[in-house]
Amino acid sequence: MDIKTLRYFVEVVRRQSYTQAANALYVTQPTISKMLRNLEEEVGSTLLIREGRKLLLTHTGQVLYDHAETILAELRELETALEDINQMNAGTLQLGVSSLPGVQIAGPVSLYRQRYPGIRVNIIEYDDAAAQQAVLNGTLDAALTFQPVDEQHGFASLPLFSYPLCAVVPRSGPWPSVQSVDLATLSRYPLLLSSDTFAPSQQLLTAFTRLGLTPTVAVRSSQWEFLAQMVQAGMGIAVMPEPVCQKLDASTLLWLPLDSPLRWRLSLFWRDGVWLSNSTRAWIACCREFWPAAEAE
Repeated sequence: MDIKTLRYFVEVVRRQSYTQAANALYVTQPTISKMLRNLEEEVGSTLLIREGRKLLLTHTGQVLYDHAETILAELRELETALEDINQMNAGTLQLGVSSLPGVQIAGPVSLYRQRYPGIRVNIIEYDDAAAQQAVLNGTLDAALTFQPVDEQHGFASLPLFSYPLCAVVPRSGPWPSVQSVDLATLSRYPLLLSSDTFAPSQQLLTAFTRLGLTPTVAVRSSQWEFLAQMVQAGMGIAVMPEPVCQKLDASTLLWLPLDSPLRWRLSLFWRDGVWLSNSTRAWIACCREFWPAAEAE
């Protein structure tokens, strides 16, 4: 049993396909199949059972898979440590992001690349639960999230920015004379919200529930421009972060402060209590420099 065999085995389980694993590893499918047959003979037990299109782990397979992931994660840490010895002239930063406008991270990524042109930055989109697991198992060096970070589960975090939410309304009717919008008023209109994975949307609906309010969600979309067009079409009121509102057409739309403590927050998090590569520490430092006021909030 060697590292290559474990890597082949883990890749097959992750991708649920011998062919896709072979493509990812740049080997042939028969090579993968032969390697796994040899592995089963070595451990003296079946590791995978096919059920329809799924590949299910046997009990022995699950034990081997769990240990193989740990071994491969430790190997990645070793490889990263050796790369870092080369004065930050080589290496990779594996950065996870939630679904968010790219402009929010373009600045710090640009700053990082200017300072460390030899470090390759891989930006991978994850949902928040998957990002947390990937950080814990070492697949990601760090990740950005709009969700609160639970530091009791092995994470350290750095708040990056925090912006208020606004109600986006037409520049007509009673709205030009309104200074702000509370949740009770907001609940009386059809709501145009971002997708249900967007943390402030989830928190807004929770706040309505706590107040005993039952708003109607008319439209959900991950596209801010589309939601703004729906406001212009008279479909309802959208709720957006202030920086997004600043890019809207002020000649037809208004954005009014939302009377609520809810905010659009972005945090960087990484695994706490473990060795961090120089490339990861440098990324944290760049984020601190790019958003110097964030930790003071």
